Amino acid sequence: MSLIAQHPYIKTERKVTRFEQFEIEHERIIYLYTDKVVTQYREFPIMDVMDFSYREIANQGGILYLHTLQGVYPYVVKSSPEAFITSYRAYFK
Repeated sequence: MSLIAQHPYIKTERKVTRFEQFEIEHERIIYLYTDKVVTQYREFPIMDVMDFSYREIANQGGILYLHTLQGVYPYVVKSSPEAFITSYRAYFK
């Protein structure tokens, strides 16, 4: 198992108190290894990963989509993950 690429993503947590509502952004990293893809709470065997795609949202980052046999998992990113996607496609396609 060796690391091929990594890219930061954002998980937004909404907190509601009696008097206010606010959001907390947690920065996390998605890792691409030779045998799996790992996020904060999920791990996908590379055999289950079909592809990655990216959709930009109004020049404010976008959404990185992880396409697996179990479904599609979206990850909010602040910067373009094109290098991450290119690394995946060069290594596995």
